[in-house]
Amino acid sequence: VTNGGKTTLAEKLKNMLPNCDIISQDDFFKPESEVETDERGFKLYDVLDALYMDEMVTSIRNWIKSPASSGVVTEERQNTCDSVKNVFILIVEGFLLYNYEPLNELWNRRYFLTLPYEECKRRRSTRVYQPADTPGYFDGHVWPMYLKYKSELEENASMQVDYLDGTKSQEELLSYVYNDIIQELNKLRE
Repeated sequence: VTNGGKTTLAEKLKNMLPNCDIISQDDFFKPESEVETDERGFKLYDVLDALYMDEMVTSIRNWIKSPASSGVVTEERQNTCDSVKNVFILIVEGFLLYNYEPLNELWNRRYFLTLPYEECKRRRSTRVYQPADTPGYFDGHVWPMYLKYKSELEENASMQVDYLDGTKSQEELLSYVYNDIIQELNKLRE
């Protein structure tokens, strides 16, 4: 969900986990001139066609092939289990990650932050976007696309996704995801 805390959570995890790097879907938006406009005049940023998804997949695959040469900081983090110190971790954060089939084979864990409509709209109204949201954009495009993609994800019974309540405190979300990642890393090493 837009303004759900994805980037904040990813950055906090990066600071806690050893050998961790982030790839953000926001870095793959097409220029405004290449983003389609609908009949209401809304720029359609909340669709896969607004992103260079093939480039994103390539970046992720390149990182997977050679994480040590990706520029990831390899300093030891406090409170890190010995069993995960030599593991490289890539966090990919974005809003349309699980609806793009070429990415679905790459995930070890999937987290999906949710927010109720009113909270999402409130948070969105406090952010400044470039280009700026036009009047009615949230209700006319952003929220309907979120509901559409979330519904598609929920209908895909084969995909294991951990839905997180974005109204919980940042500390609660961070603790939950961090502990889950550490457990997953320990399983992978066994």
